[in-house]
Amino acid sequence: MTHATNRLSSSFRDPSGFLFFDNGTLFRSVSRRYQQHYGYLIQSGLYDKLVVNNLLIPHGEIDPGTIEHFPGSKEDIYKIIQPEMVPFISYPYEWCFSQLKDAALALIKIQKLALECNMILKDANAYNMQFYKGKSILIDTLSFEIYKKNQPWVAYRQFCQHFMAPLSLMAYSDIRLGRLMRSYIDGLPLDLVSGLLPISTWFKPALLSHIHLHAKAQKRFANSPHPAGGDKGESRKVSKHSLTALIHHLESAITSMHWQPAGTEWSNYYEDTTYSPAAMTHKKQLVESYLTESKPHTVWDLGANTGVFSRIAMAKEIDTIALDVDPAAVEKNYRQMRENKETKILPLCLDLTNPSPSIGWANKERLSLIKRGPADAVLALALIHHLAISNNVPFSHIVALLSQLCRFLIIEFVSKDDSQVQRLLRSREDIFDHYTQDHFEASFRSHFSILRREGILGTQRTLYLMEKRNVS
Repeated sequence: MTHATNRLSSSFRDPSGFLFFDNGTLFRSVSRRYQQHYGYLIQSGLYDKLVVNNLLIPHGEIDPGTIEHFPGSKEDIYKIIQPEMVPFISYPYEWCFSQLKDAALALIKIQKLALECNMILKDANAYNMQFYKGKSILIDTLSFEIYKKNQPWVAYRQFCQHFMAPLSLMAYSDIRLGRLMRSYIDGLPLDLVSGLLPISTWFKPALLSHIHLHAKAQKRFANSPHPAGGDKGESRKVSKHSLTALIHHLESAITSMHWQPAGTEWSNYYEDTTYSPAAMTHKKQLVESYLTESKPHTVWDLGANTGVFSRIAMAKEIDTIALDVDPAAVEKNYRQMRENKETKILPLCLDLTNPSPSIGWANKERLSLIKRGPADAVLALALIHHLAISNNVPFSHIVALLSQLCRFLIIEFVSKDDSQVQRLLRSREDIFDHYTQDHFEASFRSHFSILRREGILGTQRTLYLMEKRNVS
């Protein structure tokens, strides 16, 4: 994914600077036009406060002369900084409800600290937030500018579109509406959100103000000669006291939103499973043994549910991405991660039959799942039957995808005699003549070598350790 010199397409819109790789190391340029604001960020003590509170990614300043190949005009360089590398970049449309809520509250806290230091956020873009070492953290060092007296918060509308809007839809309409963020990467249109929210939200002062009336104001001033028309506070002077009150009101609104994960098909999978305690223990032992043998530094757990097996990898200090299609399962997983202060696991919402694509300008601003890989190892446990039977995906297509995602593969084959497969077949005709263990093994041998294979005690299931072969 990184070449000798590679300017990241995700930061091309920022006139203050951009991200680039030089020989595999990530750097951020700081342009001369941002010199005064960057200097004040450091001198005011705001940078140190944010780093100490794990709210801003730390960085070091680099001598520009050490950069072998700079993808731009060196005359425009004020500074080059080297931020700490986030192991995996995730996107808001992949986050569960509490992840988006925590990111919003972290950004509010950042804004509060900025105002205390006489600075203000000029961006409130959800894509500038990432999950790093178990915390939501700002990765855009150039998001700040020096506060001017009576200056409104220019990022207010962006905050509402990126945080208030999707959170309100998820909390008060349908959790699945958070996926709209994949279609509207510049933030959800407030008029659309206002129309989707139930009538009852008009009686909630925060939503009335920040969503419904805000949407009406935008529409009313759409043809206004003032470019800021329609954004609350952007077309008039706002005292620092009023600005602080607005920030507190947004914080209160976000804090009051809740969603309880329940009622989805797989959120209680481990409570409902037919695994005996002995079988579950044996499966965990096998997974741990296969991880020990393969020694991965990164693991993607596909169909992770609430992360039972992800945590086996995490316990071995492996950076683990726990992916699942069920928002309730991901929500439970994230809450457990937060409760236990776990730093090596990141739960995300993802449908493997329709994974995150490359989107944005020229399809390059936000990378597909595949382009953010590969991982050293993939866990595909209790997954193959869902793909092959529920979604009619042939083994050949499954192996072709998995071979792009990893070097080592820990995969479980569940036979037709298993109660979970029988459950899938209750409501459909069994047309899956090729769903056999022999055909499964033959298909996977086209791209992988089978290193180990062992049946799970007391079940009709087999766990495999495979390694990707060089396929011409």
